[in-house]
Amino acid sequence: MTITALRPSLSTRRPSFEAPVTSGSSAVAPKRATAPEPAPRIRPVPDGTEARGFVLYVGLGEDAAAADHIELARLVGELRALTSRLAPSAQTHAAVALAPSGAGGRDVDVVRRALGDPAVQQPAVETEPGIVIDLTRKRVAIGDDIAPLTYREFELLQHIVLREGSTVDRCAIIDALWDADAADRPNERTIDVHVRRLRSKLGAYAEIIRTVRGAGYRFDRHADVTVLATATGPSPDRF
Repeated sequence: MTITALRPSLSTRRPSFEAPVTSGSSAVAPKRATAPEPAPRIRPVPDGTEARGFVLYVGLGEDAAAADHIELARLVGELRALTSRLAPSAQTHAAVALAPSGAGGRDVDVVRRALGDPAVQQPAVETEPGIVIDLTRKRVAIGDDIAPLTYREFELLQHIVLREGSTVDRCAIIDALWDADAADRPNERTIDVHVRRLRSKLGAYAEIIRTVRGAGYRFDRHADVTVLATATGPSPDRF
């Protein structure tokens, strides 16, 4: 609420008890000292700690950014430039939050959850019965057990899971997960070996990765399969 002070009329204005300062024949009213505005205060921090900076969560999807006629990279650059101008000693780090297409929800809530804002309560996930593919923690839980997947096996599973309902051919898997000049770049038959090893560690849920004969592999969601999708960091499709 804004309170506006009304200027008193001439008939009701109280006389000043301060004598005017005279200079020659002219009277000059004394200047009143203006109290400086208080600096903004941060929340009290626990004993033994100190404030070292802050986080500003910006919720702005690509479509909204396009509607505002700005690219995210430019916006990040402008905010960094402003910070550098106002506080030359400040150090900055920008992280873009990614989410699966069509995930829904407010952009800023997705960003806060993806970047680990402790003030955001993470939704509880029922893990029994079934399998939980946690793309954020990069692990697969089968009941109370964690499947012993290697890094490559998990990335292969993740690559197929992120393309739910679509057939991913073997060549596309190779191109996405290995550099063209990688010494260990596999061939199509080697991908079959990787998938076979992955399935062996999924136990009763081996068939969540289906073979599409002559085409590749596909992941279809089941009632007993829960996927916790990642929304932060670089593309998960690179080793």
